[in-house]
Amino acid sequence: MDGQVSDLYGRTIPSFRIAAMMEQSKWRSFRYNLDKKDRKIFDELFSISRLYNSTCSNCARPMVIQCILMSIIFHHYKQLIGSSKDNYITKKKVSNQNSMN
Repeated sequence: MDGQVSDLYGRTIPSFRIAAMMEQSKWRSFRYNLDKKDRKIFDELFSISRLYNSTCSNCARPMVIQCILMSIIFHHYKQLIGSSKDNYITKKKVSNQNSMN
């Protein structure tokens, strides 16, 4: 037993947080082959998924990567919706100001 992921089989199921860290380590070779600036972005993606660890741990998904990817997609979707609303409000304010002049 050398402390590797394979040593966990047959034991208690790890928490989602630990399982997510194990999943991230599976992507090391992919990350290594990215440019340095892209590695930072890749790391940020996995960091986003940590915001939703409690939600993912309550989700009955056997594949950890599914929860990680859905967390990332959901977070970016929320940001897009927020940006769209902000743009709409800004355009409406500009339109109202132009109609007053």
